[in-house]
Amino acid sequence: MGKRSPNPRPVRSDAATKLRVGVLVARYNADITSGLLRGAAKALAEVGVKSKRVEVHEVPGCFELPLVARALAKSGRVDAVVALGCVIQGDTDHYQHVCEQTAAGLMKAGLDGGIPVAFGVLTTKTRAQALARAKDDSNNKGAEAAAAAIETALLLEQIRKR
Repeated sequence: MGKRSPNPRPVRSDAATKLRVGVLVARYNADITSGLLRGAAKALAEVGVKSKRVEVHEVPGCFELPLVARALAKSGRVDAVVALGCVIQGDTDHYQHVCEQTAAGLMKAGLDGGIPVAFGVLTTKTRAQALARAKDDSNNKGAEAAAAAIETALLLEQIRKR
């Protein structure tokens, strides 16, 4: 077995050009989620997903991501969903509830829909940490989520063909 990369990215492929991807982006903390969206779009383009095969939908906040992800996953219109959002810890328990339910809901959306639903939701202690993860660089978490969605969609396609 070869050495595994800690942050693997799928490579450009003909199979990726045929994928249809839904991208959900929360408007709350839009200055951060817009950076995640740019990263996701760049990663999708790098592997060959054509922009006309990408649906982008805005939702009010992270708590709304799971419901829309589930609807999109079950619609048959997409092969993968990338959910992007940002929750920054405050002084109350609200942060914990939103993070836990968003993560659980997105996992359930993927399982219910039978397609990958990638978790591109930042859960940080500070705004500075969130901004650092949404920059236009190699550490962009929106790009990582998009790459994970594509890699998983391609793997599922291989498994289903066997």
